[in-house]
Amino acid sequence: MAGFDGYQLPVELASLAREFSLGGLIFFRRNVEEPMQVAEVAWQARELDQPLAPWVAVDQEGGRVARFKRPFTEWPPMATLGRSGDPSLARRFATALAAELRAVGVTLDFAPVLDIFTNEKNTVIGDRALASDAALVSSLGVAIIETLQTAGLAACGKHFPGHGDTLADSHHDLPIVEHEAPRLREVEFAPFRAAIEAGVASLMSAHVVVPAFDESQPATLSKTMISGILRNELGWKGLVFTDDMEMKAIAGRMPVPEAAVKAIAAGCDVVLVCSGNHDLQVATLEAIIRAVEQDELPYRRVEEALAHQRAAKERFLREGDAGANRTPPNAALLRQVVGCEEHQLVAADLARFA
Repeated sequence: MAGFDGYQLPVELASLAREFSLGGLIFFRRNVEEPMQVAEVAWQARELDQPLAPWVAVDQEGGRVARFKRPFTEWPPMATLGRSGDPSLARRFATALAAELRAVGVTLDFAPVLDIFTNEKNTVIGDRALASDAALVSSLGVAIIETLQTAGLAACGKHFPGHGDTLADSHHDLPIVEHEAPRLREVEFAPFRAAIEAGVASLMSAHVVVPAFDESQPATLSKTMISGILRNELGWKGLVFTDDMEMKAIAGRMPVPEAAVKAIAAGCDVVLVCSGNHDLQVATLEAIIRAVEQDELPYRRVEEALAHQRAAKERFLREGDAGANRTPPNAALLRQVVGCEEHQLVAADLARFA
């Protein structure tokens, strides 16, 4: 999955999609001018000539991690929802969020955050987390997931195995989760277990080291964590995204193309290369191909990853589904939905718990 620069779909990205095929593209703030422009880029992405339509994704959590600003509804951080403790408010929020994202052609939201905020010094998660209680994170997370997906928007629970009790920021360094295995299984894993039971479309790995299970590799690159714990122990049979492979927790320790091969070998299905560096994206794809050709990456693992991708896309990118952006952008619809009064009232209800 590729990031890009600017307000238009780059020629280089379209070329990459034609030559290699592309799992998806992801919007950042640098790609957003106004709603109609987002919808047009999403439409162009869906029209790329490749066997499987690409995901059109965004991190739209609320609070400080929200790529779409006004005139989109600006949501308070999810800690406010946690303080409400109200699953019905979570469903109202997710209904409104899904309506705005689907209106502009987004098909996958990298939300909700399922990390449990048990370390007040953890600034990278902080108020992005729903709560410090595993049961509350689980119940509100499931309410968000089920509502987003009922509306036709794929959700992604993140960041497995849990980034809530760390000090380092994985954007800049490699965090360590120091808890023993029983505590991790009881607390950190609980919201992910609930998300799996709720039929979440996808999960995202964390660039964190968990010595209780793997002393050397961050979870994203750890076969023990992804294939062993997440897939075999927790029973997850679906799609796994990596967090951005250009974050320093990974890229500060090895080249991104090498790390991408390790992530897929570990059990991840889609690697995110988000900066918009076209040369790096091509190098990453070529490294994966070379690893398969040289038997460093089992072909069966690549086929499995593609099967997970195909199943999720068939579920959420159905032909003829206007919400999946199979019709051109509609300016009148955008004006009715994006930032509408009904959604502003939901945001105000959330803000009461700030």
